[in-house]
Formats: sequence, C-alpha cells, structure tokens
Amino acid sequence: MSEQSSLLGNVRIVLVNTSDCRNIGSAARAMKTMGLSELILVDPIEMPNGQAQALAAGATDVLKNAKVVSTLAEAISECGLVVGTSARSRTLPWPMLEPRGCGEKLVEEAHNFPVALVFGRESSGLTNDELQLCHFHVQIPANPDYSSLNLAMAVQTLSYEVRTSYLINQQKAFKAKGENLSKNLPKKELDEDEYPIIAETERFYQHFEDALKATGFIVPTHPGLVMTKLRRLFNRARPDVKEVKMLRGILASVQRAAKVNEKEKNKE
Repeated sequence: MSEQSSLLGNVRIVLVNTSDCRNIGSAARAMKTMGLSELILVDPIEMPNGQAQALAAGATDVLKNAKVVSTLAEAISECGLVVGTSARSRTLPWPMLEPRGCGEKLVEEAHNFPVALVFGRESSGLTNDELQLCHFHVQIPANPDYSSLNLAMAVQTLSYEVRTSYLINQQKAFKAKGENLSKNLPKKELDEDEYPIIAETERFYQHFEDALKATGFIVPTHPGLVMTKLRRLFNRARPDVKEVKMLRGILASVQRAAKVNEKEKNKE
C-alpha cells in the first residue's frame, strides 16, 4: 500500500482563496515530495491551469484530484482537528503550536479521523472568522527582519514537519512490534477521548449561542465577543464526543427552563 493510501492520506492541505494558480501548482509539488496528496481549494480566485501544472512538475495528479469548495467550513466539516497558519499575533490570542508540535499533533490524530492544515491568502492570510474555525494556530518562526514566506514555502515547511513526525511514528512502531517500515500503522482504538469532527463542533457552538440568547446572556443586537471567547475556551479544553453530548444536554435543559420562565412571565 502506498503512502498516499496510508495515514498521510488523512492529512488534508487546505488553501483558502488563492489568487495565483501558480502558487497552487507549487504547493501541490511541495505536498507530494512529503507524501501528502489530499488538496482542497477554497474559493480560488484563479483555477489551476497550464501554468499551475508546469510548476507542479510531477505532482499533476495532486492538482487533478484536488477538491474545490466554496467555504472553509465546507472544506473542514469532516475533520476532527484543524490547524490554521497565522503569520501574526491576533488581538485575541488562540492556542498556538510550534511547527514540530503541529506535525506531531496532526499525525497523532490522523489515526482516528481526517485532519486539516489550513493556509490563507497570499497577501492577507486567514481572516479572524476563519482562524476561529481552527483548534490551533501555527506560526513558522522565520527571521523577524524578513519573514516573507510565499505560500508554497509555507506548505513545504509544515508538510516536512508532518512527514518527519510520520517517519518517527513509523520507526517507533517498527521497534515496538518488529514490523517492516513499509507497513502502515494500525488505527488506534477509539475510546472516550474520541474527538468530534468540525461539523459536530459547529453544531455545538450554534446550540450554545441559541441557549445564551434564550436566557438573555447574549443580546442579538450586541453580541460582543462572547462566542469568540467561548470558542477559544473550548478549543483549549478539546471536549471529546461524550463531553460535547453532555454539554448539549445541559444546553437543552437551559433552553427548556428559559421557555418555562417566558411562559410564566407572559401569564403575569
């Protein structure tokens, strides 16, 4: 079985709103040299053409099989872990990973579900709303006097970290079980630490917001940063599937109580 069919096949590279198709071709080449094949393009300004294929060199298969979607939410809906690249610190700090830690975490969790590494626009990166869809942010510690990394360079750097962690993982498995390195790692057994995919997490956040509006904690006309701060809190905590179900049960209970209180007020 090839590497493209193995654990690395669960690692998705997501490019958001790329303006120059040549960068897509170069990114595809960077991916393939590190054994990655799953490319998702979110609303690209310029679709891959002959120029992109030329820069992809021998990675035209990655370009051909790339999936094109309209929004980042759609691109990551089936993923259990999402890491967004950020070249600058944000007003509201988010859980951060170093590149090496990013590779390790993506490989570790790719045993259980698809994971995504998200790259933003060439000129402005990811928006704050897009970054809030990510569990973690990663920043490449480039020279502060000249930190100008183009898109393909960033993809190459972080894809290398993913591959390095993958190989270390394979070596550990080989030493522990005496298996040939060409074999794939067994999928981990899921336990109570199984994490929800992004689509489930987004339903949880929407449920949370609805409940807070029902109690009056959030005023729809002036929502403030309540949900942004709650996203940051739960991204740090990483509640598992059972915990998310429990939290949603609590929220449903709060909503029922809010409805009862509203009926009592109307009677008065």
